[in-house]
Amino acid sequence: MRRSRTRSFGQHFLKDKSVLWKIIEVIAPDEADLIIEIGAGKGALTLPLAKKAGHVIAVEKDRALIPGLRAQNLKNLTVLEADVLCVDFSVLCRDYAGTGKKAKLAGNLPYVISAPILFKILEEKESLSDCVFLLQKEVAERIRAKPGTKAYAPISIRLQNDFSVRLCFTVGPASFSPPPQVQSALVRLEKRDEPLFPVKRPEAFGRFLKTAFRHRRKTLVNNLLMAGHDRTTLETILGQLGIAKNRRPEQVSIPQFVGMFNFFMKNEIMRSWKS
Repeated sequence: MRRSRTRSFGQHFLKDKSVLWKIIEVIAPDEADLIIEIGAGKGALTLPLAKKAGHVIAVEKDRALIPGLRAQNLKNLTVLEADVLCVDFSVLCRDYAGTGKKAKLAGNLPYVISAPILFKILEEKESLSDCVFLLQKEVAERIRAKPGTKAYAPISIRLQNDFSVRLCFTVGPASFSPPPQVQSALVRLEKRDEPLFPVKRPEAFGRFLKTAFRHRRKTLVNNLLMAGHDRTTLETILGQLGIAKNRRPEQVSIPQFVGMFNFFMKNEIMRSWKS
């Protein structure tokens, strides 16, 4: 059976107005805000935001939904038919808010692109002040996960280092059409003025974390040994950072990961994550 276009984009439209207003309350739009909405859909969130924000840019990939959004004919609403993963947020900020201005990012994220969007946020974080998303609850829990939990992952570390993360509330399948087969959650990411722990090369740090977590059931030492590191060097730096040799990657804290990465960078020991 051929899937519908809506299902092919992974869209589940929010239909519960009480949930909608709770989301708007978290976003807290005002006339000074530029808001970029991801996956505007039928405009359930778009139009209430446009009534309060200075300007809303509604990004929608499904061309079948574009006429309905543009029919609203609001002066402070720009409807952009585009794949959000190909949109440059800094350009939108410059064109619609002015140089140096930052945007709020909001939306009911299509589940199929939630992970790529989160990595895009990390790449373009300097253009953003705040992100408020509905996404799969499992992904939301991974974003805010702490060391020692199964959900703790590279994306947890990278986002928490640059953003204050809050899971605001959960939303059941019945609030959407068509209903998803999973619970959803609203997450707020508030950009920190400075990272918790400075990282000079964030992209290389991301590759380092991916290497460190490559086999979750193995110890951190074994994962890094498999990447070509010297055992003596590894055990020396782990000892300096207070990391036991039998620790698995999910048991290592954010400052410990940053400290290890900065040591490797300082000593030009980059191995598989070098550019």
